[in-house]
Amino acid sequence: MDIIKQLKWRYATKKFDKSKKLSNEKLEVLKQAFNLTATSFGLQTIKMIVIKDVNLRASLLKHAYNQKQVLEASHLLVICIQDDVLNEDVVNYYENIKATRKTSDTILKPYREELINMMTKMSVEERQQWSKNQAYIALGNLMTVCAAEGIDSCPMEGFVPEAYDEALGLAGMNLKSVLLLPVGYRAEDDIFSGFEKVRRSIKESVIEL
Repeated sequence: MDIIKQLKWRYATKKFDKSKKLSNEKLEVLKQAFNLTATSFGLQTIKMIVIKDVNLRASLLKHAYNQKQVLEASHLLVICIQDDVLNEDVVNYYENIKATRKTSDTILKPYREELINMMTKMSVEERQQWSKNQAYIALGNLMTVCAAEGIDSCPMEGFVPEAYDEALGLAGMNLKSVLLLPVGYRAEDDIFSGFEKVRRSIKESVIEL
């Protein structure tokens, strides 16, 4: 595969073909890609909600300023952060490392304590911002994987997170929504699909030292 060709093919899809749906296999690729996204320390404080239900998405449309992609796409991906990062999260993470890699607690203990100490020194707002940074990494990763798989997508910040949180019952899951990514297949009459990409030259955007 020519990944650069696929990245040039990708664009923020404005109109999806409502009749075309992602296969279970394609959806599984996106779920795996999200789960394999790099996160700081490997501490996954983000989650992804996959919404297929059209009626549910119709109810969310007004909270995304009536951007039709939310409804017309095959699926709506909602990237969320944990409401907070607790010591328990760090402990569970290192327990997972111990179980997966058979690493002794003697080796893991100083790293675990250092991470707990770092998180404790942050305010709740700082920990949330730290998690949001991870969410953007996941969004970029998903968009690249979509391009590689021939899946159209449209990254969106333009929505009302509080309304989504309430509609999806995220408070009960200790989550907050931060980003949307409708995914599916472009409509043939989406005029934006034929537009040339507008980018700076490589010489302008990349500095080599």
